[in-house]
Amino acid sequence: MSEKTLQYLTENREQLLNKLNAFLSIPSVSTDSVHKEDISKAAGFLESYLNDIGFDKVERQETGGHPLVYAEYSQAGPDAPTVLFYGHYDVQPVDPIDQWKSDPFQPEIRDGRLYARGSSDDKGQVFMHLAVFEAFMKTDGKLPLNVKVCIEGEEEIGSENLYKILQEKKEQFAADFAVISDSGMVAENQPTILYGLKGFTGIEINVTGPDHDLHSGMYGGAIRNPVMALTHILSSMKNEDEVVTVDGFYDDVEPLTDHERELIRQVEGEDYRKSTGVTETASEKGYSAKEHTMGRPTFEINGMYGGYQGEGTKTIIPSTATAKITCRLVPGQDPEHIQQLLEKHIRNVAPSGVTVDVKKEKLSAKAYKVEPDHPLIKKAAASYTKAFGKETVYVRMGGSIPVVEWIEDLYQIPIVLLGFGTPDDRLHSPNESFPLDSFDKGMETLVHYWSKVN
Repeated sequence: MSEKTLQYLTENREQLLNKLNAFLSIPSVSTDSVHKEDISKAAGFLESYLNDIGFDKVERQETGGHPLVYAEYSQAGPDAPTVLFYGHYDVQPVDPIDQWKSDPFQPEIRDGRLYARGSSDDKGQVFMHLAVFEAFMKTDGKLPLNVKVCIEGEEEIGSENLYKILQEKKEQFAADFAVISDSGMVAENQPTILYGLKGFTGIEINVTGPDHDLHSGMYGGAIRNPVMALTHILSSMKNEDEVVTVDGFYDDVEPLTDHERELIRQVEGEDYRKSTGVTETASEKGYSAKEHTMGRPTFEINGMYGGYQGEGTKTIIPSTATAKITCRLVPGQDPEHIQQLLEKHIRNVAPSGVTVDVKKEKLSAKAYKVEPDHPLIKKAAASYTKAFGKETVYVRMGGSIPVVEWIEDLYQIPIVLLGFGTPDDRLHSPNESFPLDSFDKGMETLVHYWSKVN
């Protein structure tokens, strides 16, 4: 079965790339209402392709925002497993446009990479699945298992309506397991099992002092400076050892096991000097940089502002100061509880003479982890290794994909993260690209995987 399917993908590679280029040419930017028709066009492309492949049911479902494309294939029979495949067709804005070396919506191949917005995140990876489904249907006349497809158009704006849809149509999306390809590998041509994702939560701190900016000479020494008050609060929340000093922050953390630490040790580490320009790393005391980013919670100030920002000096006591904070969470930590702990700490340390307001981030998610020895994960690793000709490594990622937590919460099923992107893909940045090696070997991986899990 798989040999014929692989041969089809090889013989039709150019045709498939042309079809992918047509998909990438649609500027389906979800954040901008100017692209409303393009969003609809991208959804239409998927509907047409899924119908052409031969899915039993294909429909565009309205969400209250951008449409979701749903499809079903049930001809594998009641004894075959059912997989829910999730992806998204919306893309990030292209700004700043002047930094692109080619038109972001006119795909171009350079040095073995396909350059276009969405080539890696997530149109290219979504398309690979559909191309493999096409190959199975063209060579075998059927898919090796039952498939449900959920491709949304709002991932880049927080999947605003997806949770409600998944909840309301629970039976429609029910499956034995889920597969998502919206992630990547630790290095190009290094097959990688992503068996865990961090959760996410955040807050915004607003400190208010006088009702207007004051002359620092006339009022300094009498009026509390909101920027100074804010820095006092922030400095009390994490120490120089990168340890969060908020009471209770680590209480529910699921510790890294010796087995997981060994899995992480086996992963080739990123050269941070080369990729970020820093001279040395700074990780939680007792943990390596890899262990901290993959398996320990973090606390970061994402932005801080207040007072005069212009050229030269303006001698004022600012009236307000703001800081935006996010935390990446690990299994065991509850986002709402973490927000409560952060707020309690802030209230306890806030100095007198200012008013402190804490705004809690609405978009939060719990961490996700599947056991690396789960049979579905082992089969995925074997499929990666067979296609890439290299032993698969196991990692947990510092990023968050809220839909993963939602699917686990609503359906209680294993989720396999089959990502084929690379660290050099420049996601969300100018000159986003995707390696053609990942395109070819990724589809081969999928052929092997669907054949193993049927």
